[in-house]
Amino acid sequence: MAAQDFNFLLATDSYKITHYKQYPPNVNRVYSYFECRRKKGAQFNEVVFFGLQYLLKRYIAGRVVTEEKIQEAKVFYQMHFKQVVFDEQGWRSVMEKYDGRLPIRIKAVPEGKIIPRGNVLFTVENTDPEFFWLTNYIETMLVQMWYPITVATISREFKKILARHLKSTSGSLEGLEFKLHDFGYRGVSSQESAALGGAAHLVNFCSTDTVAGLIMAQRYYNCPMAGFSIPAAEHSTIISWGRNREKEAYECMLDQFPSGPVAVVSDSYDIFKACRHIWGGKLKERVMERSEDSALVIRPDSGDPAETLLEVIKILEECFSCSQNSVGFKVLPSYLRIIQGDGIDLCSVEDAVYVLLAPGVLLIALRACVQILKKLHDEGWSAENVFFGCGSALLQKLNRDTLNCAFKCSYVETNGKGMDVYKQPVTDPSKGSKRGRLSLRRNSDGFIETVESGVGKPEEDMLVTVFENGTLLQEYSLDEIRKNARLWEEDVSPALHNQDHPTPLDVHQKHIMNGVH
Repeated sequence: MAAQDFNFLLATDSYKITHYKQYPPNVNRVYSYFECRRKKGAQFNEVVFFGLQYLLKRYIAGRVVTEEKIQEAKVFYQMHFKQVVFDEQGWRSVMEKYDGRLPIRIKAVPEGKIIPRGNVLFTVENTDPEFFWLTNYIETMLVQMWYPITVATISREFKKILARHLKSTSGSLEGLEFKLHDFGYRGVSSQESAALGGAAHLVNFCSTDTVAGLIMAQRYYNCPMAGFSIPAAEHSTIISWGRNREKEAYECMLDQFPSGPVAVVSDSYDIFKACRHIWGGKLKERVMERSEDSALVIRPDSGDPAETLLEVIKILEECFSCSQNSVGFKVLPSYLRIIQGDGIDLCSVEDAVYVLLAPGVLLIALRACVQILKKLHDEGWSAENVFFGCGSALLQKLNRDTLNCAFKCSYVETNGKGMDVYKQPVTDPSKGSKRGRLSLRRNSDGFIETVESGVGKPEEDMLVTVFENGTLLQEYSLDEIRKNARLWEEDVSPALHNQDHPTPLDVHQKHIMNGVH
């Protein structure tokens, strides 16, 4: 339920306080929708729907209007506008007729579903003709859905990349759910951002250091423990020993955590000397005593991610040798792995992982790295050797325009008579909006599409009523959401991204854009 100290009446853009005065006379219904607009040339062609359940539970469900909150809002807006514009009577009517619960209906895509951009994700409408102005009053809060949707989408894009490369170089997807670790807690703008973004990443992976995300998954998505971590060093715990005692700092980590994996940042001074002379020299026997279940995970934390990673793995091969897996790629001993957490974003993950790929595969996004990849691909290392960490690129380097999220009115009723409405700016056709009551369906060709103007069939509609008149009607567990967001076969199968043979790429992108499941 909504927090007692949160005033829903104050959770909107200032100008919306005045909108109840601006609608035409006798309007009794306003219907609006949210989408991630389709944009030509966009980096992401589909989105992961996630986070609405949290917003509804935390801020919107239950008794959100009280006399105390009405009076607080009345005084606040009088000071803010320097005139009387606040609809005191309207809010008091909500309180009296509905015990302060919002007479609103929200229909939404099930959380975790993968939906092509340009489709409706949820709709909002008033259930009582008196409160037509409520629909778009709550736009401000609901549009903040852009954040968990965007994080979940970016996280899943990482997962696609890692899955393809892991499959290509190891023959399986074993351990995929731990391949990308969330390091983003300190890099976000607030505790709530960490919680919501951290939980969004957990839709796709089980590896995180963002405790706030785990707590959100517990409290709002019925998951007792959604992610895992391991003991790990930071620079302060290494350099506090002094430069001359770097070996002792590393040995302490092995002593303190003899069982289970342990990660040690090893570039406080010289990552290459540390790998060759300490891990691969003075402590070599200690490292070799460990098992697959208690692996040493070496963490570079500076330099060019791809070049540093390859140099480190070469040194470790010299010191500890390697073997070939079932598909012919090199693998370090099972007691030794690497995690690259510095400078990782979508492009650099592809750079770094692509170092470990077979010859002849080229992602279009990596044209700038062709020369590096050509030099490195013959090394033939498996992606099994490497884990990745991602911080601000996962949780912070994004905004509402990353996926072009928008909330627009598409239908109104006046005196009970319906009218489809829309915007169509002559200066930017991409900002044109949908018309009428909307539904979402899978058509006879298997593609997901939005049906406009109220002509959709209810039995085909993928939108589910999740909220009505102050009550949450549908809840999803994180387990259900993860199943909805699982990768598809074409996400995992390596596509040949070769300019000389464009057809497979074109087909692959077409399938994603049209939402084939």
